Amino acid sequence: MHNLSRRFWLETILAAACAVLFFVTLLWHDWIEIVFRVDPDHGNGSVEWLFVAALGVAAVTCSILARHEWRRLQEAT
Repeated sequence: MHNLSRRFWLETILAAACAVLFFVTLLWHDWIEIVFRVDPDHGNGSVEWLFVAALGVAAVTCSILARHEWRRLQEAT
């Protein structure tokens, strides 16, 4: 495990963080308004769905990048 690159760990941590925020936003829509004390969509939920979509895409993208890095490192050894 000590030969894994920082890039792999960064992508893995970002994927996990995005996945957690994806599910938090999916299940608890009001956290954005509560944490940031702003209601940018005036209660219609469009910003929350935008966050769900963006976080889902980011989680999948970071997971794919981490997997690619994992395979690259495995082939190098």
